Amino acid sequence: MIATVRGTVLVAAGTTVVVEVGGVGLSVQVTPPHALSLRVGGEAFLRTALIVREDDLSLYGFAEVEELAVFDLLRGVTGVGPKSAMGVLAAMAPGEIAQAVAREDDAAFRKVSGIGPKTAKLIVISLAGKLLGIAATRAFAPITTTVSEDVTVALVGLGWPERIAIQAVEDAAAAATDSERAAVPALLRLALAHLGPQGASTR
Repeated sequence: MIATVRGTVLVAAGTTVVVEVGGVGLSVQVTPPHALSLRVGGEAFLRTALIVREDDLSLYGFAEVEELAVFDLLRGVTGVGPKSAMGVLAAMAPGEIAQAVAREDDAAFRKVSGIGPKTAKLIVISLAGKLLGIAATRAFAPITTTVSEDVTVALVGLGWPERIAIQAVEDAAAAATDSERAAVPALLRLALAHLGPQGASTR
């Protein structure tokens, strides 16, 4: 079991980060805000989950222990695989997920691409009482060009066409507060909410 990874960042794009550890480059799947927070050539420390399947070994990385804990809980929900769990974490911070579950607000999960009404309801039911004490993950600092451009790159990395990504960012920025427009994770969550679950069909 690979629990953590520390090393030099070789690639940080979209949802993939390659970290060199002892001369070996490990490909790790992360959320777009996390990838944007890492600098190529800089050092990264990731808490990881290794998912083993018959034909695949995939490594998923997280900046905070709360994210890893929520990721593991989400994967325990029927119909939620690793990629869907990462999609939820890309759209919502752990604290927001905990609040949505506490409020029995399955609509918050239906806004995530790939999460349908039935699965959203199962997430709320399955995670009830399991997220006590989960705090909001601190925001990642934007490190490249403008926040809007970073969010557009992240959406394209997730599979949306550039034209649709740009429009979603513009719509999100128009509805955002000043603080939300200044933070990549906040604006990304708003853009994903504007795209909605129908986003998967446009890719």
